[in-house]
Amino acid sequence: MLHRFRHSIASFSLPTRLNNPFHYTPHPLCELAARELRAYLCERKEWTEELSAGKMFGVLVVKDPAGTVGFLAAFSGNLAGSNSHEYFVPPIYDMLRPGDFFRTEEASISDLNRQIETLETAGRYRELLRTIEETETEVAREIAAAKARMRIAKTAREARRREHPDENTQTALVRESQYEKAELHRLKQSWKNRLASLHAQRTSIAERIESLRCERKARSAALQAKLFRKFRLLNALGEIRDLAEIFAPTPQGTPPAGAGECAAPKLLQYAFEHRLTPLAIAEFWWGASPKGEIRRHGHYYPACRGKCGPILAHMLRGLDVEPEPDRACPQSAPELLYEDRWIAAVFKPAGMLSVPGKSEAPSILDWARERYPAATGPLVVHRLDMDTSGVLLLALTKEAHQDLQAQFKHRTVRKRYIALLEGRITPPKGRIELPLRPDLHDRPRQAVDPLHGKPAITEYEVLEFRNGRTRIAFYPLTGRTHQLRVHAAHPSGLNAPIAGDRLYGTAGRRLLLHAERIEFRHPATGDRIAIEKPADF
Repeated sequence: MLHRFRHSIASFSLPTRLNNPFHYTPHPLCELAARELRAYLCERKEWTEELSAGKMFGVLVVKDPAGTVGFLAAFSGNLAGSNSHEYFVPPIYDMLRPGDFFRTEEASISDLNRQIETLETAGRYRELLRTIEETETEVAREIAAAKARMRIAKTAREARRREHPDENTQTALVRESQYEKAELHRLKQSWKNRLASLHAQRTSIAERIESLRCERKARSAALQAKLFRKFRLLNALGEIRDLAEIFAPTPQGTPPAGAGECAAPKLLQYAFEHRLTPLAIAEFWWGASPKGEIRRHGHYYPACRGKCGPILAHMLRGLDVEPEPDRACPQSAPELLYEDRWIAAVFKPAGMLSVPGKSEAPSILDWARERYPAATGPLVVHRLDMDTSGVLLLALTKEAHQDLQAQFKHRTVRKRYIALLEGRITPPKGRIELPLRPDLHDRPRQAVDPLHGKPAITEYEVLEFRNGRTRIAFYPLTGRTHQLRVHAAHPSGLNAPIAGDRLYGTAGRRLLLHAERIEFRHPATGDRIAIEKPADF
């Protein structure tokens, strides 16, 4: 499992502390290890089709007790239907091992799924549902027809009563009315009995389906709980905790599916078990991007927050790890662009928060409160991502804030962003519609989700192409989190990440995205006003 480098690494400097798995630039030794791993993957022709669909791999540079440096390799999930392959570290727990409780119980749950599907799709059940629907339609039609006939008969009786008939005729008219009412009651009762019989047959099958569903849910939960206890994770201090213990104090309370199967935990577990000292770690994507996410072949990625965050917080205890940097570091000071009695516009530099976050980092709201102590209302009307620079509106009165918020809500505010994208974009103009939602396992990243995502619409116009990059103008019609970044980078969007995008592309000095212009109706004067701050890139 421990691989020696094929070429001399005498010229490489060893890292003095482990890089932070959630924020790093790959160490040269990790890049060398990744190249050797990629060469190995290319040799395994039988995996070509599976790998082309996309998978995350990881490498961990380590030092053994004798001081020799080598590396470990791992993959996320399973590969070719197995968790164990000679070149890679083993899983923390091999649930796919023949005879393991997981496979046995999984087969039983799969059998429940088949039983449910058989009952739901069986001809008898479907025929019952169709018959009930048709019968209810027929019932409504017949009862409506009977009531219509009764209304006609009633009108005729009322006409005869106005003729002052004799007593026998009046008695006959009363009996006729009573008979019609009784007939309607008998008709309703007849249909009610018939429908009750059909519903009883349907209920019998539906109750069996629901019983199987409840059994499936209970057995699945029990299986997951048992599986989580089997994942016993080490750290550098020799402490062992299972997944259930690790996730118990987190907001979600229970481990998400797939927890403990990512590359980073596998690598660290093997290192601790074999007295290897972790020196540097990196993960890279191989193959096509998943439909909802943005992954680029060969690019390095940080560990995911949702699954690996709590796990690595435990596993890294006892190691000297680089702290996660505070990204809230403004590259310049805010600049006032416009000001009157009701509103102001300010230039927000890249690296500055719009509103205060979890850290003590300064924000535009802090700046505004200090400059406008007499202002009423929330001040900040809208937000820009911390990594994005550009024009930000402030409302100095509560009324102005409400008015501007309404303009944003009704999409009458026009915004133009300027960005540099990696690569050439065609066609030169267009519209992108990709619904977005948070990536629940890797916040703050966003995912494309046509089913559960919120509508996100962006229009764009190519301005120029130079030195391998496209200068582009974005006109967002909605304001979703990371909308422009995802619409630029996603394969179903422009398939060209914004330069410097650490989340969806390749990290750089800064994200080259700038909110250049905003146009709106002045909340006090009613005049149409535009405020612009040209990009400095």
